[in-house]
Amino acid sequence: MDRLGVRLLAAAAAFASIAGAGAVSAQEAIKIGAVIPTTGPLQVYGEAQINALQLAVDEINAAGGVLGRQVELVVADTATNPQVGVEAAKRLVTVDGVVGLIGALSSGVTIPIARTVSSVEGVPQISTASTSPVITTLEDNGFLFRTTPSDALQGAVLGELVAQQGFKKVAVIYVNNDYGKGLADAFAAAYSGEVTAAVAYEERQPSYRGELRRAAEGDPEALVMIAYPGDGIPMIRQALEEGFFSKFIFTDGMKAQEVVDAIGAPLDGAFGTAPTGDPEAPAAKAFRAAYQDKYGELPPQPFMDSAYDAMILMALAIQKAGSTEGAAIRDALMEVANPPGEKVGPGEFAKAKKILEGGGDVDYEGAAGNQNFDANGDVPGIYAHWAIEGGKIVDVAILRP
Repeated sequence: MDRLGVRLLAAAAAFASIAGAGAVSAQEAIKIGAVIPTTGPLQVYGEAQINALQLAVDEINAAGGVLGRQVELVVADTATNPQVGVEAAKRLVTVDGVVGLIGALSSGVTIPIARTVSSVEGVPQISTASTSPVITTLEDNGFLFRTTPSDALQGAVLGELVAQQGFKKVAVIYVNNDYGKGLADAFAAAYSGEVTAAVAYEERQPSYRGELRRAAEGDPEALVMIAYPGDGIPMIRQALEEGFFSKFIFTDGMKAQEVVDAIGAPLDGAFGTAPTGDPEAPAAKAFRAAYQDKYGELPPQPFMDSAYDAMILMALAIQKAGSTEGAAIRDALMEVANPPGEKVGPGEFAKAKKILEGGGDVDYEGAAGNQNFDANGDVPGIYAHWAIEGGKIVDVAILRP
């Protein structure tokens, strides 16, 4: 798969043969852009995100696309870097002509894209993984949505879980961006024990020993890491080599099998939290079965379900709006995601499209949850208590805020 960009266009669009001017229109795909990291600290999440988006696109196009046109997915790499992400989003909008943006993953990339691209150009943007509380009150002209809950919730859940696991003193190390700072603050506010130190780190450093040394002061029992795999793996290695920490607690940004494989046995017993869909919900089961049918193994990374939901919602909103104009799609997103309307879920795009074509309303019940957008474009959520056991990531329990 091309890591610099992906063009996914069903064969039906290429061979459409409607006569006259209608033929040209039918062959012009509706382009939806995705700003996804295929390099950088969050690279390990990129492939699964693209797979989930492609799964949704294939379902949409198999149902005849939207507004009589096929959907084309155009992916650009953010490298988990704000400047790179903004430039990628600008290129997607102004050069590729996308009518909506999905992404980014990191809040530190999503927020500048919203401020300088989507809200300015009037293009709806749905982040699949950005959890910073800053996003809730961001001035984005209503164009930014997300299909994953705010870390104001995850911080509270993690704080309670760490206390329940018997830890009375912990240190926190966090990536110095909106995601890291917001989650660190939310955790500290909710945790009933003592946070002995809260240390920010900058990404892509050759060594994190200075930050780890400061975090180890005060004799904490464990290190809470709000990090990404690209930085987190060397950070854990250095913490173990120097004897700073032997016990680790993680958040969603570190829920990747690549982390476990890189470190090995010392991580057995580590645990963390991450947003999740209810595994027993029909919508979650339908998505997981479809993903496994298409790609085989279901990776343990979070946010695949929220990526799928974002693409389905974008397509439903375009169908509902009857237009590819940005403000119309933005307004329709609230209608297709929320009650009232007939409930539809993963695997039911054709059914939802038929309802909309008949003048009815739909309420999309997503793989990652109900996806009911509030006035800020936020959604409610639940969380997985996950752990590392025998070299594998396993979900232990569902935590409901």
